[in-house]
Amino acid sequence: MIPLPTLYFFLCYAWNRLPEPAVLQASEAAPFHRPLGLLAQVLLHGTRRLLRAGLPRTFQAQEAELTSLRGRIELAPSLGRGLLERGRAICTYDELSTDSALHRLLAQTLGVLARATALPAALRRELNQVRQRFAATPVEARPTAATFRELRRQLPDSQAAFLLHVCELVWQTALPEPTAQGRSRFTDFRRDEVLMARLFEQFTRNFYRREQRRYRVYAETIAWQAEGETDDLALLPTMLTDTTLEAADRKIILDTKYYAAALRPRYDRQRLIAPHLYQLYAYLQNQQPGPGQALEGILLYPAGPGSGDAPAVDVRYTLGGHPVRVVTLNLHQPWEGLAADLLGLVA
Repeated sequence: MIPLPTLYFFLCYAWNRLPEPAVLQASEAAPFHRPLGLLAQVLLHGTRRLLRAGLPRTFQAQEAELTSLRGRIELAPSLGRGLLERGRAICTYDELSTDSALHRLLAQTLGVLARATALPAALRRELNQVRQRFAATPVEARPTAATFRELRRQLPDSQAAFLLHVCELVWQTALPEPTAQGRSRFTDFRRDEVLMARLFEQFTRNFYRREQRRYRVYAETIAWQAEGETDDLALLPTMLTDTTLEAADRKIILDTKYYAAALRPRYDRQRLIAPHLYQLYAYLQNQQPGPGQALEGILLYPAGPGSGDAPAVDVRYTLGGHPVRVVTLNLHQPWEGLAADLLGLVA
């Protein structure tokens, strides 16, 4: 389980937002034992900042029965209700308003957190107070994946995009039904291996984008070095790296694997996880590095403080003529040490 202070850095880098000192201070003053408290504090801080700056006004579609024409006349309902004979019509028009889909989502998420049994009463009161600063909106249905896809298509700025990610994570971990007292319940998303694997990958890639200048950092689609009919080649699986770091003289294929351990028992011996090594080997063998460019691979696993069940690993090989390193990253150390370890991997 990732410690909550480290988890905050994970989320910030994964979602392209630098950590906020105010959130770090608030978390230290009132340490949380579950991720929900951290998410609530992050959302509370970000929403207050948004409200202080003033909610941006955007054009929202409105529909109303009017006595003067505005926007577009909706003929079918206007004729069906006999409005035109009375000098009235149903019109749709755009109007500037702070009542946007994102702001309604923020208010709804603050409201559900304010009813969470796992949060301290003082924090729930703060969440409810901030929620009340939004314009009154009708109660909406639980947001779905389509809700978040539509909001992302609107290309929000970095602050709004970060808050959107926080809201999505809150709703992903919210259990469908509240308790008998109407209180909401949430799971610990650190137990969701698929979600955490995606966050670990995004965190690692964005960390290198922000914290070093030697390499260009991107996710790379690698073409198979294969021959065959065009239709047959289309059947080959896509090879997409988690993170590629490229400089004029060096190229690193870095694959992140969010597993409890980098080794697995096989025939009474601990061994590396074969499919992970095969995948990295395939990436390296199908690469075409530039002239004078050294190519190497890294398999990166998370690790705890080094318990006997999941010992730290750092081994090096030469596979197919390319250096390969399999290494674990200690997530239970202070952030400064973790960041230094990441930078040391590509030094």
